[in-house]
Amino acid sequence: MNLELEKLQNQIEPFRDNLLAHPLYKRLNSLEEIRVFTEQHVFAVWDFMSLLKSLQRNLTSIEIPWKPVGSPSTRRLINEIVWGEESDVDENGVPASHFELYISAMQQLGADTSIILNFASKCTQLGFNQLINSTEISENTKDFVRFTFNCIEENQPHKLAALFTFGREDLIPDMFIQIVKNVENQTGNSLSKLIYYLERHIEVDGGEHGPLALNMIQELCGYDVQKWEEATSISIEALKMRAHLWDGVLNEIEKLQVKY
Repeated sequence: MNLELEKLQNQIEPFRDNLLAHPLYKRLNSLEEIRVFTEQHVFAVWDFMSLLKSLQRNLTSIEIPWKPVGSPSTRRLINEIVWGEESDVDENGVPASHFELYISAMQQLGADTSIILNFASKCTQLGFNQLINSTEISENTKDFVRFTFNCIEENQPHKLAALFTFGREDLIPDMFIQIVKNVENQTGNSLSKLIYYLERHIEVDGGEHGPLALNMIQELCGYDVQKWEEATSISIEALKMRAHLWDGVLNEIEKLQVKY
């Protein structure tokens, strides 16, 4: 393994461990708590696509006339992930983006999808900054999405790749599947669509995508020590922001407990 990559992974490990030990996971014990979780987390599902599209814009050719850009392996990785995220299939084999799969899962469990759908439909027209400020979601969720878009605006491919690989490629689907299945068994409510979404992520993110993502980081950082330091820094910040997002979800769940 590349020594700089190994160093990066060692440096971010404590922050990954902290995230995986977050108290939120032990608080998702009911259908209502999972609804609250999805109503905030869906914004991370949504903004992931803008991060991915930003990488596609930087690392592949989307201009006319076309010309080859970057390495073929990196182009393949990004285009495969875009294909999977934008045009996967649901449990019945019907084409759907992962965002649409998540919305369908929210609807099945009775979560409120109106806020995210309104946000997504108006974002281009009203502008991200104006709309995120006025959207009625947790301030922590707003901070998380702002962080993603600030990175996109900075437009440094090696930083975007690090954010994508170490901060956003799902860290916790296995854990959430068990939580969701337990709630499904306890309540008798079908959460099959959410379970399918989580299992699908494990399936499509496995195999060659992981090694290719690591190769992408190595290609973009090369032998540039400063780029490796910046990739490490953005990865740590991304993990901190994910924990910050979870803090906000936990706070919303605690409000729910006070309400009832």
